[in-house]
Amino acid sequence: MDPLASSSRRVRTGLFEIDLSSAEVHKNGRKVPLQEQPFLVLAMLLERPGNLVTREELQARLWPADTYVGFDEGLNTTIRKLRVAFGDSADNPRFIETIPRRGYRFIAPVEPGRMPLPSPPATTAAAKPRVVSRRMRWIGFAAVVFVVLALTVFLRTAGNRKPRLGKIMLVVLPLENFSRDSQQDYLADGITEEIIAQLGNLDPQRLGVIARTSAMHYKHTQKSSAQISREVGADYLLEGSIRRSGDRIRVTAQLIQSSDQTHLWADSYDRELSDVLRLESDIASSVASQVRLTLSQQVHQRLAGVGRTNAEAHDAYLRGLQGWNLRTRDGFQLAITNFTRATELDPDYAPAFAGLARTYSLAPIFAGMPAGESAPKAQEAASRALSLDETLADAHSALGFVKGHYEYDWRAAEREFRRAIELEPNNAYAHLFYSNSYLSPFGRHEEAIAEMRKAMELDPLSPHIQSFAGVTFKWARRYDDSLAQFQKVNQMDPDFPLNHERLAQLYAILGKYEEAITEETKARLLAGETQQDVLAKMNALQRELAAKGERGYWEEQLQFARDRQNPPEAYVRPYGLAIIYAHLGEKGKAFENLEDALAERDTQMTELAIEPQFDALRSDARFAGLERRIGLSPR
Repeated sequence: MDPLASSSRRVRTGLFEIDLSSAEVHKNGRKVPLQEQPFLVLAMLLERPGNLVTREELQARLWPADTYVGFDEGLNTTIRKLRVAFGDSADNPRFIETIPRRGYRFIAPVEPGRMPLPSPPATTAAAKPRVVSRRMRWIGFAAVVFVVLALTVFLRTAGNRKPRLGKIMLVVLPLENFSRDSQQDYLADGITEEIIAQLGNLDPQRLGVIARTSAMHYKHTQKSSAQISREVGADYLLEGSIRRSGDRIRVTAQLIQSSDQTHLWADSYDRELSDVLRLESDIASSVASQVRLTLSQQVHQRLAGVGRTNAEAHDAYLRGLQGWNLRTRDGFQLAITNFTRATELDPDYAPAFAGLARTYSLAPIFAGMPAGESAPKAQEAASRALSLDETLADAHSALGFVKGHYEYDWRAAEREFRRAIELEPNNAYAHLFYSNSYLSPFGRHEEAIAEMRKAMELDPLSPHIQSFAGVTFKWARRYDDSLAQFQKVNQMDPDFPLNHERLAQLYAILGKYEEAITEETKARLLAGETQQDVLAKMNALQRELAAKGERGYWEEQLQFARDRQNPPEAYVRPYGLAIIYAHLGEKGKAFENLEDALAERDTQMTELAIEPQFDALRSDARFAGLERRIGLSPR
């Protein structure tokens, strides 16, 4: 039975009621936001519930031949919005089933709604196409009327809307890759990151932009814009797609207001790859206008002054970002290779030098590169980036990291970190580095925690930032807060080995060795050790703990340090060995290893003054001497 030809202008399916006369969808009496084009597609699917509606039929009736946005791109976006509205999934559909390369089918049961109408006169088979055609014209007209009325209400109220007091928060969802080539994901993700950066620099006092790490959690999500906005605390949501064809790209974008799901603005851009920076600036300007930002003359000039770029160098730069964001040994090598290539293709490409500086500065942590090798390269790249563009916050942060952790030039480090935050208050990692690479080492714990809270607000779903907040609390001796933070991260991302290792070390500080063994076992499994080896180590720790108590635990950790495989931040290398020897009461060996760590310029040496596990050494004059040589004496 055709629900549209029944005795109702409304149909019901599950908890949803679709009013075809007003082009509205309700769920349990509450209106579900749905734009005109998705509704018209829904209406076509409901004409023949349970039957295939081909892509060709949809294109012929709903997509004019001269439409600006490509049909495939438009239909894919439309179906995705329908699924979001119905809480449906492409992988496990309950309402709309995809028939690969053919079309779609509405598979949920459909029944007439509550508003009966006189039955239409019978029609002959020959007349049916005319009836359907008239019906669709009528539905289209009703939908247009609905949209016009909605726009009228919006335009009448938009001028009266007052900017929200305080900072507005915006989240940029990852651009969907419509190039039909997963190898182009780096392009979609990289341009998303650049748009985030552009928006974050518009008016940092009024507009906060959720960081890339948190935004990427919603890549390919089926969650509604309302749910996403609630989860990250955003007032506005920017979503879109990208399609590449040769040396051209097409980007579509739309801005949604979270409070009422109003679609404030939408546009499409068809540009050459060399003009992508201008495209990103145009999007940023449009968003600024919609959220009522008053941009400074300097910002206007910066947006207007964006020029063309070397397309090949920019492509290499985006590939470098992809590697950097992996935070793995292989990812960092990929980043170094591609950032270097970008600088070779364009020796004046400042962001590529900044990317290289960031990667080299953290290479000792994520790639196992000796600090003596990586730090000079990081400093050289950061200095080159700043000579080309002094306003690059990431270059200042990288230079500050080197100045603090490698050169122990703390005044210069503080200057660079503060300059990075001044330039980009919305840069979560600028606040993170200022906190853990300057404020915490000097015992300025309340300030460090305040900076970490800013980083977490800007990047609420980043397990790296959330986990480091637990370390910041540990250094401040706020152990209850540290424990709660690590447990929170375990709930956010149970497969994050570094957080399990950090929690294990906190349990050891608290004397809860059974819990420490449990968390370390999880860290080892997640870090890639074989189950057989991990179980053997777990049993050994439990056996030695039962036999010798605390000393047995640390003696076994000393054995583990000799293994090639250990979790991130385990008790290995000289700094970790010094901690073990401090627990065993072997001060001589502890200081020997600290001297070795200092000679290696181990980045953890800057934590010396605040690491609780060195409390047994603090009364020794040698400890104060190390603090002075690192420059950590009270200032």
